[in-house]
Amino acid sequence: MERKITSVAVVMGMTAIILGAFGAHALKKQLTVDELVTFETGVKYQLYHALFLLFVGLTTLVTEKGKKTIFQLVLFGVIFFSGSIYLLATKTISGIDFKPLGIITPIGGTLLILGWAVLLWHILKDKR
Repeated sequence: MERKITSVAVVMGMTAIILGAFGAHALKKQLTVDELVTFETGVKYQLYHALFLLFVGLTTLVTEKGKKTIFQLVLFGVIFFSGSIYLLATKTISGIDFKPLGIITPIGGTLLILGWAVLLWHILKDKR
């Protein structure tokens, strides 16, 4: 499980850097300041959670089952949270109104919070 989690963390981190550069350069002239700030929020949360998954993959404080749970919560959380933000921020470019997808943004945020909560629970119950 560690290899899977750390591999996904690395890919998630790389794509966050790519999307951040894309936003800063290619989208800078295409998006409004508010849309660009929104896009950057998605990038930041994706990068934060890539680092979080890297930690989870490498720590011995969490059981395999716990790591799997955290991994799934964070993976889907990032897809829902950051993914929906990317779509919502770039609607002027795509011409598609993704506003109905806005409901999954807070669901993604909740999944991310739950991932952190599961980590906390595992740390607190560790008797070492």
